[in-house]
Amino acid sequence: MCAIPTPGDPGGPSGEPVVLLEVGDVQDGVSGDLGGDCVILAVTPASEWLTGVPAEELPGTPLADLIPDAEARAVVVDGAVGRWPVTVARRDGSRVDAQLDVLPTLFGRPVRRLVALTESEVARQQEEDRSLVRALFEQQQVGLSIHNEELAVTRMNADPNEWATRNERLGLHHGLPVTLDEIMDPEDARAVTSRLQHVAETGEPLINWEYTFRRVEAPEEERKLSVTSLRLNSSQGELLGVMSVYTDVTEEHLVRLRLALLHRAAQRIGPSLDVTRNAEELARVLVPDFADLAAVDLGERVLSGDEPGPDALARDRVRRVATAEVNGRWPDEVQPLGAVFGIEMPPTTGAPGGLAIRNQAAAALHTFNADEEPPSPHSTAPLLLPRSPGSLMVVPLRARGQVLGSLALWRSPDRAPFSEADADLAEEVGSRAALSLDNARRYTREHHTLETLQRSLLPPPDFEVTAASTAGHYVPAETTAGIGGSWYDVIPLSSARVAFVIGDVASHGLNATATMGRLRTAVQTLADMDLAPDELMTRLDDLAIRLAEFASAEEDGQGGAIGATCLYCVYDPVSGECTLASAGRTPPVVAQPGEAAEAMPMKPGPALGVGGAPFETFSQRVGPESVLAFFSEELVAEHPRRSASGDEEPGEQDAGADRMAELRAQMTRAAASDRSPADAGRAVLDRLLPERAPANDVALLVARVRPLRPDATADWQLPAEPSVVGRARDLVLGKLREWDLAEHAFPTELIISELITNAIRYAGGPVGVRLIRDEVLICEVSDPSETQPHLRRARLTDEGGRGLFLVAQLAHRWGSRYTATGKTIWTEQPLG
Repeated sequence: MCAIPTPGDPGGPSGEPVVLLEVGDVQDGVSGDLGGDCVILAVTPASEWLTGVPAEELPGTPLADLIPDAEARAVVVDGAVGRWPVTVARRDGSRVDAQLDVLPTLFGRPVRRLVALTESEVARQQEEDRSLVRALFEQQQVGLSIHNEELAVTRMNADPNEWATRNERLGLHHGLPVTLDEIMDPEDARAVTSRLQHVAETGEPLINWEYTFRRVEAPEEERKLSVTSLRLNSSQGELLGVMSVYTDVTEEHLVRLRLALLHRAAQRIGPSLDVTRNAEELARVLVPDFADLAAVDLGERVLSGDEPGPDALARDRVRRVATAEVNGRWPDEVQPLGAVFGIEMPPTTGAPGGLAIRNQAAAALHTFNADEEPPSPHSTAPLLLPRSPGSLMVVPLRARGQVLGSLALWRSPDRAPFSEADADLAEEVGSRAALSLDNARRYTREHHTLETLQRSLLPPPDFEVTAASTAGHYVPAETTAGIGGSWYDVIPLSSARVAFVIGDVASHGLNATATMGRLRTAVQTLADMDLAPDELMTRLDDLAIRLAEFASAEEDGQGGAIGATCLYCVYDPVSGECTLASAGRTPPVVAQPGEAAEAMPMKPGPALGVGGAPFETFSQRVGPESVLAFFSEELVAEHPRRSASGDEEPGEQDAGADRMAELRAQMTRAAASDRSPADAGRAVLDRLLPERAPANDVALLVARVRPLRPDATADWQLPAEPSVVGRARDLVLGKLREWDLAEHAFPTELIISELITNAIRYAGGPVGVRLIRDEVLICEVSDPSETQPHLRRARLTDEGGRGLFLVAQLAHRWGSRYTATGKTIWTEQPLG
């Protein structure tokens, strides 16, 4: 049995799903009427798949054998043109539902009928196909076009009554067919033709391809179309043309672009807490996708971290902190990057509520030079944005009720001008960026506040005493999280000595800065007691533990000094000796003239407050004009390499594997030349911290030491006998006359007499006497006793106890310090 084709099958052997039959009388009557006993006269070859009878056997078969339904046969006999459902009897006894089409009577053959039988399912498919084609060409929501072999448009789904409107919309001055380059911009036409040609040649369908459509007569109006194209073949399989179905997806495309722009803005603007970097990212996000030029102008107060206020744009000067251009060249007539200027905003072009100012209103905005007060009406300042032609837009950057600055945008005449939708998008991007800029501004203010506090607790950068010239450098960390805790100090001591101090607190932030201030004050107080370096470190260690106990009692548990580090170095210009003690600090680098710089071979003690081994004193003699460098470990630590955007590149390290070697090299050059400590410090930072943006703050103290001249000191050793008092006075007076300081003889004579007398009376001998001529006259008396003297108020009946009081009245300063063999009492008298 021959199977009936299912939907989609091509039909019978000939590929035709329709069977044509010619029926008539057996006698082929001539009366003009068809009798009821008509037979099949001829059939098409495809009949076998429907009837089950070979095509050559059907002629002569009564129609009743094929169509048992008498009513259906009556329709054929009557010749009523139309369509009816029938049942076809097959030779094997089965029946098939079919569609009967009675066609018009053949010309000149009235007694014959031409009918078509189509299996019902196939007939339905054919009807659906015809309905689909009609629906496609009648609807107006989706575009449909037919292209011929030359890809010219021959049919479109426009209502014939609307063809004139369609032609006007497409820019056509004649009907179809029409070539693509008559409809659209030549560049767009070439792109579409190339795709359609590929479909025509290969038969490969083009699915949902999006392209820009610009009409020939309005090239500035861009539309986005999505097209699906299929090859059309004739019944013989030859190329008939290409069918394209297209939809206007301009709005969807704009929505996607806006969402993509907002997504990029959210990703790139805000991660950094640097105001300038956020402004640069804002400009880069908008060019070239949204504008051809972009500039971000921020108030000067914003850059310093201050509150700008709600009317800062019209009241304060702004700085152009970021620009971006599509062709890489900024217009000469426009305010350049880094320019400081004012913006004159007429009342009619104001932007209440932060609304964007577009086109003519934006063109009315003028800039004036920063030194013009009030602004001159004939100002020659560069433009805020390029002049027309082109589209302009200025968006105030508002956040939390304050105006931080403005975002200036420009599009070239080749692009569509800024629209209301573009203004809304620019305002949304600007609003998000303004919040990030304000967060960065607040962070900058906090950063500046903390840095200012840190610097206020440090001594002046340059310090000059007889024994040394010093220069201190403080480099704050790039982020607030790394600021606080590092310090240096230079402390003048008795007997022309000087102390160099460098330290660091383990934590960072405001609490670390406060702790650093406490430790620095403690070091100065302990240094004033003339303690030995190891003793000073021991007492500072006790203080760190007490500070930690105090901090633990507070709610935040911060502010302790546990883990802090400190190095204390005393330089004696008389002996040229450096005496040091370290609590967890890297030894300093010393460079003597003519020799390579080396780190002092000392062993650091434990950090403050952590316990362990006691602190040890290390001594090393250094030559005249030697250069010492005391530094934070962050200075010589390896730092990750940073990319152009400021991000760290993992796995990459700074050029120069040994930063410590570079530090030593710089100190060697400084010792071999007359370079000042300030210049030497800057050279070190330029080499090791060129960007001045370390993860943690860095302190660097460079000192060039100088010994006293040999003829500026005199010392004697005397026995503990009362008679040596007079001899000591004679020796001292003789040296004063030699130094041409005879006017200081009287107070010096009294001071020496009282101090030697007390030493002989209470301490024994030997007694050492030393004079030092510096910026002040220093008198020293040493004895083997470790009992420190102190002032007391003598009663009227006391015979003694007034010696130290007398010494204190005659000297400008006085004090005492322990030595390896006892103690030394010293006084200072001004020489001016």
